[in-house]
Amino acid sequence: MTLEFAPSARSTVGLEWEIMLADPASGDLVGRAPELLDALEAESEDERHTVTGELLTNTIEVTSGVGASVSDAVDDIGRAIAAVRAATDPAGIELLSAGSHPFAQWYDQQVTDKTRYHKLIERTQWWGRNMMIWGIHVHIGVEDQRKVFPIINALAAYLPHLQALAASSPFWAGERTGYASNRALVFQQLPTAGLPWPLHEWSEFETYLDDMVRTGVMADASEVRWDIRPAPRWGTIEVRACDGLSTLPELAAVAALVQVLVEHFSRALDEGRSLDELPAWFHRENKWRAARYGVDARVIVDRAGTQRPVREHLTETLEELAPVATDLGCAAEFRSIGRILEDGASYARQLAVADAAGGDLTAVVHHLIREFRSGPEASLPDE
Repeated sequence: MTLEFAPSARSTVGLEWEIMLADPASGDLVGRAPELLDALEAESEDERHTVTGELLTNTIEVTSGVGASVSDAVDDIGRAIAAVRAATDPAGIELLSAGSHPFAQWYDQQVTDKTRYHKLIERTQWWGRNMMIWGIHVHIGVEDQRKVFPIINALAAYLPHLQALAASSPFWAGERTGYASNRALVFQQLPTAGLPWPLHEWSEFETYLDDMVRTGVMADASEVRWDIRPAPRWGTIEVRACDGLSTLPELAAVAALVQVLVEHFSRALDEGRSLDELPAWFHRENKWRAARYGVDARVIVDRAGTQRPVREHLTETLEELAPVATDLGCAAEFRSIGRILEDGASYARQLAVADAAGGDLTAVVHHLIREFRSGPEASLPDE
């Protein structure tokens, strides 16, 4: 199989954000996307952003256009959210974002009536029906196909950092899981999901796809659901490891970190330097640690097995790569990673709200609704 990697401008940014629809009183999910999407999709036809449906009818996804900078892509997402709110507010629907809903049950949710989704559920059964998960995807343009897998393999060492910053699924079906990101471990149960295979050449990826298509595992490259993957149609590397960010500023921060890391690795390749890679068994352990402990995790950062706290390693990364962020025009968004480390990621804020409310998870949903409207400064209810 020969697969073209589309031309793409270097270090451009594209964002996708999956958003929950909820009842404003009960906080439970509502499967009302189908009644909204025809109009929203039509309205976005002439815009840079798009508004579409997803696997479940309780979800709407918004995507940006191709941004020359993080702020360009984030502005697109902001306009998309405003368009969605113009439809959901009059309809009595609230919006929120996290990796999981605190108490909704899978058997109450409806699958969107599309062949691709029905085929997925038919194959995956119970695990597929339990995919009550929401995430963000960050695309970064890569100008040379030969760079794709060296950058993916180097960037994989930072997947636990990204996963920890975005972790927002500490509850599952009404239970406190003890994990910062329960979504991370649920999602990897799907076929072709989870950590990427350690490939090094584009031809190896083509061989992998040929094997998967020939054996009926998938129809095409769009069904590769790795935590980080090539997106040949767009000419990008796509990071998919992150839970749904609860606020737009946090989405911007994580997008900036991904963009800066990709550009940093791209520059190293331009200079003829090889990029460091971790063994696959370290990636597997790091993913679990980040899912369990979030930004309090200690992760393995080199082949020697050196272990560092995520907070400490990220702080050093912010200092080291600040000039790259300045060059890319995302210095403010990049610095705001520090705010997440200081104030707590979404999972920590949700747990604090649950504790303050005596374990009432409806309070957590209302907290997430407030945050989605107003940002992390709205994390605690008014007294």
